Amino acid sequence: MAVRTALGQLLDGLKPLSLDVEEAGTVELVMAEALNNIVEHAYPTEEESGPIDITCSHAPDGLHLTVVDSGRAMPDGRTPVGIAADIEVDFCDMPEGGFGWFLIKDLAKDVIYQRQDKENLLQLRLAVAVA
Repeated sequence: MAVRTALGQLLDGLKPLSLDVEEAGTVELVMAEALNNIVEHAYPTEEESGPIDITCSHAPDGLHLTVVDSGRAMPDGRTPVGIAADIEVDFCDMPEGGFGWFLIKDLAKDVIYQRQDKENLLQLRLAVAVA
């Protein structure tokens, strides 16, 4: 529920940019995937829960977003490769996950992950509201 609330607040805050439906959908999808990954993997238990900070700024090349959390680090210190899953298989053999990082890396530009001072920093640029 917190992810849904955060997404709503983010999209409300972006109203002055007058994003079209497709652009707003891109922002929502990318951020939903990023935030859900944090909730599921960086903060996998109630005892490990913590804050997630989102900042954004608009520039001529799009929307720049930074997501910071103090949860577990990414394995090997980097984001997953994000390869498209094979969906040409029987429904029962469909993978349960693995689509998130593919979507993030397909829709976002300049995806940068760093671990600094016990915090995860994910920086993204979305080519929306481009001048």
